[in-house]
Amino acid sequence: MTFVVDGTNGLTFNDATTQSSTATNASNISSGTLGKARLPTGSVLQVVSVNAGGTATSSASSTYADISGLSVSITPSSSTSKVLVIVDVTGCKKETNNTYLALKLLRGSTSILDFEKEGGYNNSSSIQEFGGSGCSYLDSPATTSSTTYKVQLASVTNVGNVSVNNSTGYSSITLMEIAA
Repeated sequence: MTFVVDGTNGLTFNDATTQSSTATNASNISSGTLGKARLPTGSVLQVVSVNAGGTATSSASSTYADISGLSVSITPSSSTSKVLVIVDVTGCKKETNNTYLALKLLRGSTSILDFEKEGGYNNSSSIQEFGGSGCSYLDSPATTSSTTYKVQLASVTNVGNVSVNNSTGYSSITLMEIAA
């Protein structure tokens, strides 16, 4: 791609696909006509987010289960885009019995990151409440189709309850499409 710097017309970029030139100036930037394809690598192209709270999700099973409300979809504008996933799970608790909380991030039905494996572990059957757990993950979904990200929880030893979003727990997932 070539561009021309001109004191009168501003910057002119040559579109690599059509070979046509587009002037980039205050007028077309403020009117929103500067296309996503012209943004540099690393630019944030879109942001979607969901907040889940007020209703606790619990499990006494070592089989992973969805956390209520903690799922969000994004449709990347390019198959080369990256998706930065930021997760914050709060109001975490391990109840009676000697178990602990496990959390994982999924893209669709594919597990992409086990980010908590021993939440609330205290080697006893006493209750353990702890603030939360979270992660950041840069994913390469390689698609322009709608893609869903979600978080699941499990009680690792399968003998007692674990839960998230307790009392004032307020969890979230934020997705940012990043130009590659």
